[in-house]
Amino acid sequence: MGSQQQQTVNITDLDLPSLQQVKTQLEEELSHLTQSYGKLRGAQARFSDCADSVESLKSEKADDKTILVPLTSSLYVPGKLSDVEKVIVDVGTGYYVEKSLDGATSFYKTKEEYVKQNLEKLQETINGKQSSLRAIVNVMQDKVQQQQAAAAKS
Repeated sequence: MGSQQQQTVNITDLDLPSLQQVKTQLEEELSHLTQSYGKLRGAQARFSDCADSVESLKSEKADDKTILVPLTSSLYVPGKLSDVEKVIVDVGTGYYVEKSLDGATSFYKTKEEYVKQNLEKLQETINGKQSSLRAIVNVMQDKVQQQQAAAAKS
């Protein structure tokens, strides 16, 4: 099993076409990372909403209160709230688990914290890629100016 060694290249040693290629790759990576960041923010908001919804049940009484039950993101049907001590929690990939209100709140808060930690790591990666992109653009501008200056001397 051979270990891969990363080769470090000084960006000032690259020619303009190579710099353009690196710039394009960085822009694509940044676009993908930014989209992923947005999706993670959405997931974090959903976990937070779920925790808030479970918390709001703690003050309810099991008196067959009428509620709206979501079937899809835009379709709700009327339902009756008959047990406020336990809830069904979607734990992912089509699996559901019955939990107490405190257990469900804890589950959603844990998920929200996990996503938050991943968002922080992703933000660091995005910041690093943006710095690299700025450095590439600066070197490209310098090389273009050098070429223009050389052309002006000729």
